[in-house]
Amino acid sequence: MAANVYRVIDGVNLVKVFSEEAVRSAFRYKPRHGDIFSASYPKCDSDWLQHIVYNILTAGVSPERKLDFRFRMPFLELQGADAATHGLKPGALKTHLPFHKVPFSEDAKYIYSARNPYDCCVAFYHHTATLPVYEFGDGNFDQFLELFLRGQVDFGDYFDHLLSWYEHRDDSNVLFLTFEALEKNLRFYVLKIADFVGATYGEKLRKDAGLLDRVVSVSDLESMTKSVNARARELAEYVPSDRDLEGLHPSLLKGLNSTKRFVKKAASEELLRMTATGDWKNHFTAEQVVRMKEWIAEKTDNSSVMQLWDGVDLPR
Repeated sequence: MAANVYRVIDGVNLVKVFSEEAVRSAFRYKPRHGDIFSASYPKCDSDWLQHIVYNILTAGVSPERKLDFRFRMPFLELQGADAATHGLKPGALKTHLPFHKVPFSEDAKYIYSARNPYDCCVAFYHHTATLPVYEFGDGNFDQFLELFLRGQVDFGDYFDHLLSWYEHRDDSNVLFLTFEALEKNLRFYVLKIADFVGATYGEKLRKDAGLLDRVVSVSDLESMTKSVNARARELAEYVPSDRDLEGLHPSLLKGLNSTKRFVKKAASEELLRMTATGDWKNHFTAEQVVRMKEWIAEKTDNSSVMQLWDGVDLPR
């Protein structure tokens, strides 16, 4: 990995595909009443949360407008504040910012997904090795693990990020979840997320079993992975038509082009790799497990955060 792949913007470590203009506008964004944020540390998984929220908002039916997802569910730091201000509604904003950096308002809602550090590290490794922007194609897992433990990856240190949100897990406008819980009981959490997004969404799902079945079916991990990869391939070469842009604010295209640059070189690959819980066993050596356990013990001293994964098969 080249030394100049990342740079720090106001304390946040980011690969250079994130423009300073977009990131700084994200910091300045003032949430509006009803804004919904889908938040996580990278690969933990805000993409899945977005996918679930999108299907709740659209009743599990994909709108005819191409790139509707990009305009309705923008990645705040990548597409910038204009994408949040002028995006289609109803929608939700993806963010990987730690709590102390995220645009916060009592009038907005925040859904946060945490994931155990072992599987997060493995998923993050594949993400970094796949996308050319990271210049890590020849890197190996052992090298990435050291970068991960030092926080020299996108959005910095895993535990600094997680703990910043964990402290707010009981806030009335924060819904704190785990990837593993979603994976184990998706139907339950689709309803929980729907209730949090807006009571009427939960009510509709409970009254219509067929609707609930459809939303759950198109929201599972496999469907989400296929959708993310399909959207990336489409975006990489897609030129929006006049019909697709009808009624959209011109600034949305600027943010869209930032996303296009991020995925373009990865279009022939899988932008998102489906990694189920437990994939860490296929990557970590015994020595690396010891290294992780020491790091976890140091980072979580006096915190109960690892209790999130009681019952999950992790090294103890």
